[in-house]
Amino acid sequence: MFTEQEKTRLAVGLKETKKAIASGVEKVYLAEDAPERILEEIEALAKDRLFYVSSMSELGALCGIDVKATCAALRL
Repeated sequence: MFTEQEKTRLAVGLKETKKAIASGVEKVYLAEDAPERILEEIEALAKDRLFYVSSMSELGALCGIDVKATCAALRL
């Protein structure tokens, strides 16, 4: 899903995604099966830049990591 160039701009995980949103992001990705608390928090922060991925496993794989990811952001 992400090009090698885009992977250098990725922030993966809740803490890194929140930091990236505060600094400016192009897109935010959120796993639909993430815990409700995280879903609500990222939905409130990302609003119109939000895109959903079906599962945490899929999002982790798309980001090129070997673990699940609840959310990720593509920095500007």
